[in-house]
Amino acid sequence: GSWLIPLCKYGWNQCVEVESGKTGADSLALTVRKTNTLDFLGFTFKGKQIRWSEKAIRHFKYRVRQLTGRSWGVSMQRRIRELNQFLSGWINYFALAKYYRPLPLYDEWIRRRLRMCFLKQWRKPRTRIRNLIKLGVPEKPAISIGLSSKGPYRLAKTFAVHQGISNEFLSKLGLVSAKEIWVKFHYPNG
Repeated sequence: GSWLIPLCKYGWNQCVEVESGKTGADSLALTVRKTNTLDFLGFTFKGKQIRWSEKAIRHFKYRVRQLTGRSWGVSMQRRIRELNQFLSGWINYFALAKYYRPLPLYDEWIRRRLRMCFLKQWRKPRTRIRNLIKLGVPEKPAISIGLSSKGPYRLAKTFAVHQGISNEFLSKLGLVSAKEIWVKFHYPNG
């Protein structure tokens, strides 16, 4: 087996990788190598930086894809409730990492997937047109979206869909922002 043992002389400066190998009946041979990274409980410790591990990010994306899948036939309220529960738990656990850069991109991606779910639920062109007009989209762009042969994920990025299913609309439905949760964790007073 192989283990990584952190040396905490000055924070997470170094990690020592220890490999064991049996050489005799009761003896244990250890090989020690210095390494700068440590993956532990979903975090990657590299020097003095704490980031999310690649495996944790892959699981995050996989779970968001499950919760925002087009073929999962549940109401939008339930979908958003379960997505909020997952996002809150994941961000609160991984907020220890001071890694902010991908969070706005993940928020955009999640909102695009939810817009895709709305378009998929509306299925027929008339329903799409009617619902987009109800949400404040002008008639001509609503008709072009409704009659488009493009798929729901592609249409979710169009201006007309953004105008109808805006960030504010999704917030009113109760969607939380991963970015805002992270900011509240790191800057509770401001």
